[in-house]
Amino acid sequence: MEWLRLLGARLGGLFRKRHLDGDLDAELRAHLEMLTEERIRRGMSAVEARYAARREFGGFEQAKELYREQRSVQILDAGLQDLRFALRGLGKRPGFALVAILTLALGIGSTTAVFSVVDRILFRSLPYPQDHRLVSFGDKAPFEANEFVLGPDYVDWRKAQTPFESVTSFVPGGADCDLTEQNPVRLKCALVESTFLPTFGIAPFLGRNFTSDEDRPNAPHVALITYGLWRSRFASDRNLPGRTISLDGRPTVVVGVLPAQFEMPNLDRDDILVPAALDGSTDRGPHARQVILRVFARLKPGITIQQAAAAMEPLFRQSLNYVPPQFRHEVSFRVRSLRDRQIQDACVASWVLLGAVLAVLLVACTNVANLLLARATSRMRELAVRTAIGASRGRLVRQALTESLLLGVLGGLAGCWFAQLLLRLFVSIAPEGIPRLEQAAIDVRVLLFALGVSILSGILFGLASALRRPAPELLTGKENHRMSRGLLRQLLVTVQIAVSLILLAGAGLLLRSLWKLETVALGMDTRSITTAGIDLAEYRYADPARRLAFFSQVEARLKQMPGVTSLALSDTLPPSGGTQATFLSAIEIPGHTKFSTGTGGMISYRYVTPGYFPALGIPILRGRSFREEDRLPAERPVILSEALAKKLFSNEEEPLGKSFRFGSQNDWRTVIGIAGDVKNNGLAAPADPEFYIPWKKETEGYFRSAHLIVQSAIHPDAVAKWIRSETAAIDPTVPVTIEGMTMR
Repeated sequence: MEWLRLLGARLGGLFRKRHLDGDLDAELRAHLEMLTEERIRRGMSAVEARYAARREFGGFEQAKELYREQRSVQILDAGLQDLRFALRGLGKRPGFALVAILTLALGIGSTTAVFSVVDRILFRSLPYPQDHRLVSFGDKAPFEANEFVLGPDYVDWRKAQTPFESVTSFVPGGADCDLTEQNPVRLKCALVESTFLPTFGIAPFLGRNFTSDEDRPNAPHVALITYGLWRSRFASDRNLPGRTISLDGRPTVVVGVLPAQFEMPNLDRDDILVPAALDGSTDRGPHARQVILRVFARLKPGITIQQAAAAMEPLFRQSLNYVPPQFRHEVSFRVRSLRDRQIQDACVASWVLLGAVLAVLLVACTNVANLLLARATSRMRELAVRTAIGASRGRLVRQALTESLLLGVLGGLAGCWFAQLLLRLFVSIAPEGIPRLEQAAIDVRVLLFALGVSILSGILFGLASALRRPAPELLTGKENHRMSRGLLRQLLVTVQIAVSLILLAGAGLLLRSLWKLETVALGMDTRSITTAGIDLAEYRYADPARRLAFFSQVEARLKQMPGVTSLALSDTLPPSGGTQATFLSAIEIPGHTKFSTGTGGMISYRYVTPGYFPALGIPILRGRSFREEDRLPAERPVILSEALAKKLFSNEEEPLGKSFRFGSQNDWRTVIGIAGDVKNNGLAAPADPEFYIPWKKETEGYFRSAHLIVQSAIHPDAVAKWIRSETAAIDPTVPVTIEGMTMR
């Protein structure tokens, strides 16, 4: 352990230099006095004795330096000297230091902020044990972004021998549910199997999981609640498991609380998990209830995704025997990792964004390198003198790199503060759908990244000036060294211009795309429009007659609102809005051959009231819009979009008056109008074909959920207040979600 004692003593010497130097000076003087006295005893005079003692002893400063090297860690001591020298140098030129630090803060800060987001998307492990074994699998079709499995197929596959250690599913979209005790609140419920938590390797924070008996039709109602809901609604009551709550008016036992880090595999923000209670039916008849599932599994140890896909292929081929022939050559089977499923839409954008900010960092580094070169030019004579009196090249390089590293670290510190501001701004303005964006933060991992970037940047921009050899001609007043100095600076400027041009080109293309999108017609006018989402609780409005009465009263009351020019009800809101859909191959027109070379793609449809088209400014190009009498039970009109009319009829054929139906079980309808196209899937995509059906004044088929669309000349806040008050006058328990159409 002697070496530890020696190391401790040397490290201690770094921080007690003044005290130790005083002791050393006193000791050396005492030793010199002893030598002088010895010479005097030999008969020398005092002056001769002192000179002789000094000659024998040697130089004081050399002895002190040798002793300092022995009592300290030389590298650290030299590093501290270089650091003090760099601090003094920057202190003499505060303007230069400030410009360099701010330039680096911009580059390092933007890089750190983007990395904090990209790290959550691409590099962090998923919050599940052995997440690399988790996969999503099912049918892949052009009309659906994610793989899916039909209920009967899932029941068959679950019974078969598969390469999965465990398999689970949940119903996509979930459901809204009302917590109806004390102050009612609308929550998001996910319908999952009892195997859901075990498959993902998650144990409840409190309580237990569902049992298989509870995950059956007609079983007692149970629920798992999220950690956030447990804290906000139940005041972190650790005795909550086993308690009965009122969920959708039904007594429901809370069996457990999910851990804080729990997240759904599709990244939806659900509040409660309830059993899916799949009935295990394999009925594939025309009247069977075909539930669509999202299916996830944990691979057996040692099984790869490719092996799993090959093992499941025969089961998939067998399931194709039960689907119509036109589906078979459009549907394939896919197994992919859960990570790939979650980041599918954000992966490329994340890498592009990270590359862009790294380019900004490179520009910042070249800027600072040029500043350092300009500063080094003014110090060339000083460096040449230091070289001439014995300073080694390594010593000069080390001092220059110390200064650049100091700038890098200071720029990194300022950059971390700037990154925090940028991250807050980005989170506030970012569009929906970025995975785990709300988890992005400047944590230890991100700070270590920022430190690494700061050090690397310091080395990068410091090398140019650090490796320049002081020109000997400076001592003689010659200036022949300027040519090489100019070439280096020109190279840095060239790099800076090249990277800047790349960034400017990318920004220019982006601005051009945005400008083009701004000029694209949406197909409707969203100005002066206020929308309200209304969702009636199933337990209170199970009777269609009650739903009819509620929405009829809402319509009648809001039509009396001053300033209202148009009012409509719709089951969904454009653009997109989760419309219902059918396949082109399911549409029938007398005298026309049905599309039979596949599904033909998805055709959306909406249920709307007559005020829908004037409220949203959607033009009726031919024919007429809906009237109130079209809502009577005996009437069966339909309005096609222009895109659908072109797809179904030739240019010479008149669609108006033609019969139309979708699905052999549905009624025939008469085409009464052709509406303008609406961009439902983004401004860059072509308008999707769709059709419109009048919202009937009859009890059968009336929806629990609806969207009010109000066009008014008065302020949207006043409209929203009126909608809330009129809805509350009918039923104060019904939640109303207000949204402006321009926000969509």
